[in-house]
Amino acid sequence: MIIVNGDIVAQGSQFGLKDVEVVTATVDLEEVRSYRAAISRGLQAATSDARYQRIQTPFELAPEDDDADIERRPTLPMQPRMHPVEEEIALSGGCYLWDYLRRSGTAGYLVPLSGGIDSCATAVIVYSMCRIVMDAVEEENQQVIEDVKRLCQYSQGVLPKTPQELCNQIFTTIYMGMKKQSSRDTRQRAKELAEAIGSHHVNLDIDEVYEAQKKLVVNTLNFEPRFKVEGGSNQENLTLQCLQARIRMVTAYEFGQILPTARGRPGGGSLLVLGSANVGESLRGYLTKYDCSSADINPIGSIDKADLKRFIAWAEKEFDLPCLHEFLTAVPTAELEPITENYVQSDEADMGMTYEELTTFGRLRKLNKLGPFAMFQRLVHDWSIDRKHVEGDTAPHYTPAQVAEKVKRFFHFYAINRHKMTTLTPALHCNDYSPDDNRFDLRPFLYPNFWKSWSFKRIDMELKKIEKKRASKGK
Repeated sequence: MIIVNGDIVAQGSQFGLKDVEVVTATVDLEEVRSYRAAISRGLQAATSDARYQRIQTPFELAPEDDDADIERRPTLPMQPRMHPVEEEIALSGGCYLWDYLRRSGTAGYLVPLSGGIDSCATAVIVYSMCRIVMDAVEEENQQVIEDVKRLCQYSQGVLPKTPQELCNQIFTTIYMGMKKQSSRDTRQRAKELAEAIGSHHVNLDIDEVYEAQKKLVVNTLNFEPRFKVEGGSNQENLTLQCLQARIRMVTAYEFGQILPTARGRPGGGSLLVLGSANVGESLRGYLTKYDCSSADINPIGSIDKADLKRFIAWAEKEFDLPCLHEFLTAVPTAELEPITENYVQSDEADMGMTYEELTTFGRLRKLNKLGPFAMFQRLVHDWSIDRKHVEGDTAPHYTPAQVAEKVKRFFHFYAINRHKMTTLTPALHCNDYSPDDNRFDLRPFLYPNFWKSWSFKRIDMELKKIEKKRASKGK
């Protein structure tokens, strides 16, 4: 920015692909001099006995002839340009991915699409990158044109004409389903998104690989693990879910290595695998270590679910992608358990908390530096079932006992899953409470048992006092 006496007169672009951007404005230095002048300083100088020698030097910031040019005038003040959150995600993520891709020398990106909003957001950010790149090509940015020609080997260096054409050359989406666990809806959503943005799409099932790996346990240990809905224990259920998730990670990297060669790309090459774990899931540890959350980079690793939904709703209109509406209305699910007439896996039910609550926990933990007891003391008021209704208040209403249980649950899972943060995929930092262990959130990854801790005992003591007071009021 160029700011004169507190007024913005020129502002550069916040995001872009230009290596250098020059911002200019016409400034009247006399305005700056008068703005900085203080009467008291002038009086002090006038009454000073000291005499200073004045040396004239042939130096000027602007030629005197400019004073006679009446067409010139100082640049008028302007309002600052601020991108909304949704647009910041699209622009920052798109520029970041393009710079990473051109510097890495790889052939493009690959995203495992699940049919959910997280992997959808990652794919749409890649599409945003393609839109930004094609805008730069139209502006005849020579560096971008050179990079596009190097990457677009399928067309022998011929420049694509649309973002979809570019997307097809450098971006692959892959849906890895299971016949019992994956629904038609998620498979169809993944297909429609790929068609809308133009990505090269692969649709496959991993049942054979899953069954072969499962037989290792059956044949070696003479024990067949079962899902919870089939009567299995919690440990059996987790084992089978994690097996599917890790098979998907291995499959994504396998296809990332071989797809450019299989598609006939001159020189072959490989694709960088993108992750799709949002900040809340990482904080809670609601992911399988070394599943599709493990990737080369993660564009949404520090973005919460609420902002991702806002981004997708914005992109639906701004990018003219009607298919995104289905992602907004779908129930978040990992689809790692068999679907029955009476049961469909739900992320929020599995976690025991909503994504909005996770965001609140994350901000209070990182920004407000609150531990279990202090967080309970804060939320028992913020989420009180007894509080008066205020317009615009969207916080949940819970009893003190429910608040205590949720705080304890969060810190319990935060502690036991902290080790997952040590291998978290590097992410583009867009949030101020990212749990990235290696670069941003230097916390211990081995915590004591919170259930036996002083802070949990203090929560119980405080809860008894609050319940006693509520009972005296007849609540």
